[in-house]
Amino acid sequence: MRASADGVGYRRRVASSSMQAKRIALVTTGGTIEKTYDALAGVLANRVSVLDVMLSELELRGVSLHRIPLMNKDSLDMTPEDHTLVATVAGERAADHDGVIVVHGTDRLTVTGERIVELWGRPATPIVLTGALRPYELRSTDALQNLTEALLAVQLAPPGVYVAIHNQLLEFPGVVKDRALGTFRRS
Repeated sequence: MRASADGVGYRRRVASSSMQAKRIALVTTGGTIEKTYDALAGVLANRVSVLDVMLSELELRGVSLHRIPLMNKDSLDMTPEDHTLVATVAGERAADHDGVIVVHGTDRLTVTGERIVELWGRPATPIVLTGALRPYELRSTDALQNLTEALLAVQLAPPGVYVAIHNQLLEFPGVVKDRALGTFRRS
């Protein structure tokens, strides 16, 4: 062990710095990212959360996640009250966390992003929305990539409201889903 000028060993410094993990709130609402195949009904549906499985595949050093499961809905089924609830919780958690990730369905993700900006303006810490166009359970999925990008973005981006998806970080307001391209872009 190396000694430092103040007599404290290197290992102790590493240990103390690792205790200062970034506190990230992970608000979950459902959406395609969490859909699972219901063999009896023959459909993909929001029945159980797969986020724990996804998170177990990642190495999350320096991050302390606080899971907040709000709902498990396809975003097309979300009401205006649902969007306001998600926006309210995200803004409140931004005040007592180092960042917030909102896992959301992509069809109405922009409605929630705009609602967060309406209610909170520029929050104290980054709020990053993400989702997937293809469920995690499918062989060809963008789910894990998008979740990973959101986890990195929430730690590096300045305060604001964003969507992290498909190797891009876009700031609200003014984000739209481009259905022809199957991704998001600035309006």
